[in-house]
Amino acid sequence: MDKFYKKTLYELETTIHELEIKTEYPIQRIEAVIVLIVNSLSKLKEFVLKKGFKNIDEEILFFKCQKPIIVAKLIYYNAIYKIETKKPYGAKPIRKFLDEELNKLKRFFDNNLEFYKYYRTNNSFIDDKLFVRDKYDIKLSLDTYYFEADHRFSTSHDYKVAKIIANDLIQVYLEDQLNNINQKKAFDGSSLNWTGSKTALTELIYALHSQGVFDNGNADIKVIAKTFELAFNISLGDFYHTYLELKSRKMNRTKFLDSLRDALIRKMDEKDERE
Repeated sequence: MDKFYKKTLYELETTIHELEIKTEYPIQRIEAVIVLIVNSLSKLKEFVLKKGFKNIDEEILFFKCQKPIIVAKLIYYNAIYKIETKKPYGAKPIRKFLDEELNKLKRFFDNNLEFYKYYRTNNSFIDDKLFVRDKYDIKLSLDTYYFEADHRFSTSHDYKVAKIIANDLIQVYLEDQLNNINQKKAFDGSSLNWTGSKTALTELIYALHSQGVFDNGNADIKVIAKTFELAFNISLGDFYHTYLELKSRKMNRTKFLDSLRDALIRKMDEKDERE
């Protein structure tokens, strides 16, 4: 089981990474990722129903630690899909919307505090009730979802573990979105707009990152790109894909940087001539 699970997880994460590079539009990427995860879970289910588990310990490991990792990805991407498709327009409405989403996460935490403590402190004394099939205890605050699930591939609490993992990721995503709004607000006084091509700006950003001129070379490329987007009122989209296109050029891979150098030299020469 362990070997099959690790192979399935590796293939899933590798394909997701490839999609993040190749697919330009976030919504389309999320839709494709969700299909991938559903297919991976179907493979796992088929394997479990056919092969079963060697013993109780292997079953507990699967439903407590392995299956939730993949289900958490499904919960996360589905949540992000809903957030992105329902997000309103305008900074204030968006901020309110994101705050409400954060409050939903807090309510889930508050309603499941005891299980959070059990799971986060690596307890195992009732794992045989929580993570073994058909061993549920009605007194352990079960979700209605469990009674509707396929008990051949579900335990009373494996989905709840997945929710905890996913909610941590969703919280990071929401807080990052709120931070972006606050950063944009700080740049609202700027009237500068980038009127060159997105490819040119991407080339410049990667050049500056390669030179290590921000935070002593420790700044993440995504942070640098986001800062330029906010400062110059432009959306670069999948800038990494643009970078790969620059990298694959057979000739003149630094076209914009070369033109900058030439333009500056011309400017300097013009000034020297006037003097």
